[in-house]
Amino acid sequence: MAVVASAPGKVLITGGYLILERPNPGIVLSTTARFYAIVKPIREEIDPSSWAWAWTDVKVSSPQLSREATYKMSLKHFTLQCTSSRDSSNPFVERALEYTVAAAKAISSDNGTDDQLNRLLLQGLDITIIGSNDFYSYRSQLEAHGLPFERQSLELLPPFSLITFNEDNGTQGGAKSKPEVAKTGLGSSAAMTTSVVAALLHYLGIVGLPFVSKDGTAAGTTDSDLSLVHAIAQTAHCIAQGKIGSGFDVCAAVYGSQRYVRFSPSVLSSAQAVGGKQLPDVINDILKEKWDHEKLSFSLPPLMSLLLGEPGTGGSSTPSMVGSVKQWQKSDPQKSAETWTRLANANSMLELELNKLNKFALEQRDSYKHVISSCSGYSHEKWVEQATDQTQESIVKSLLGAREAFVEIRFQMQLMGKEAGVPIEPESQSRLLDATMSMKGVLLAGVPGAGGYDAVFAIILGESTGTVSDAWSSQGVLPLLVRENPDGVLLEDGDPRTREVSSSIASININ
Repeated sequence: MAVVASAPGKVLITGGYLILERPNPGIVLSTTARFYAIVKPIREEIDPSSWAWAWTDVKVSSPQLSREATYKMSLKHFTLQCTSSRDSSNPFVERALEYTVAAAKAISSDNGTDDQLNRLLLQGLDITIIGSNDFYSYRSQLEAHGLPFERQSLELLPPFSLITFNEDNGTQGGAKSKPEVAKTGLGSSAAMTTSVVAALLHYLGIVGLPFVSKDGTAAGTTDSDLSLVHAIAQTAHCIAQGKIGSGFDVCAAVYGSQRYVRFSPSVLSSAQAVGGKQLPDVINDILKEKWDHEKLSFSLPPLMSLLLGEPGTGGSSTPSMVGSVKQWQKSDPQKSAETWTRLANANSMLELELNKLNKFALEQRDSYKHVISSCSGYSHEKWVEQATDQTQESIVKSLLGAREAFVEIRFQMQLMGKEAGVPIEPESQSRLLDATMSMKGVLLAGVPGAGGYDAVFAIILGESTGTVSDAWSSQGVLPLLVRENPDGVLLEDGDPRTREVSSSIASININ
């Protein structure tokens, strides 16, 4: 029987750059964009002689990329040997497989379920990976079919559409470079890695995953189960990308929307050792480590909507931008420290005001609802006029306080980019964001994460995002269908491709 697990993409709205250093927090929102991993056996029955096998078979399919990779996995060292073209392989999936099976073996040996695990492994692992359209750019396909850059055009796409590649960038080191997939910056590698780890751990009987119950809440798991998913996914993702990042994208994929403080990089020292321990020993070290990241549940205040847009001006290299900012910190420690402190203070102020608004929504529900509904029809200059009593005035004050904090965040990020010589908030983005923040009902508008050209976001009062979407479309910015959803990793009830498409609009074939 197949197991299907999903993990969400993310948007980092505060904490860009600062989140790389403890104890600076960041606010990260998980989204409706999800990666799905489907795990089932290759063989329903196993050969009686298979118990003596030293290897098993693994097949990984990525139908959106029209790729399939096959492997032999060592049942002693849990390493993979690719038996198909290396062009079809994916290091994030490979590390997720190796680290997850090694962890499953270590845990099953401790609790006496070795035979059950070995039987599942000897049947082989057939893994299919698919991602929501929102992770990828479909601008070129829309343009080729003469469709406008509007959300309605994206709604015409079949779910899990085939993915196109950026144009080949020539050669690297004398070899032809591998063309890259055009993405929207939602953390596809982290969501994909987490979905594979979670699906495998559940399939192998090591954890139970949360699922959405009939009342709409996540149920059916324990903290220790998710902690294991997080530890393995973080390790696999860091090793696959060749560096230890902040980890907020993986943590959001596991736990959902949150206030996050990164883990100490030292927890992965065993996994980073070059030419050192075998994978089973590394896994044992990882499982014993104390992961010291901090996560507090967080979500946007009620009656607010997240809107994301794809500017289509070319992607940005986050590692390159981070490297430039770090170089600036070294070359001008005093000025960079001042900017760092002001940015941290502004981040804290925005977090404070958003938490106040969440509290108002809980304790002063009618007043909160009135203010959000009224202010959604006006630009921020007229929000004060919408308050009719002291409670409503306090709610408006928090709305304006959040805006003021975010204006300061944008200013400090712009300053950091200018000093470091990188386009954290490029001028083209600044003009778009300034215009967006002056529109009716817009609370915030900015560039997520490390900034650059990848994406823009807006937080809008009420459910109506049409005005902003139309304005973005007129400027060549493609509004995405993705929204905030606070859930993290989930056990799905089946293959999402078999679900009935809810849209009544006929899909177009643009593959």
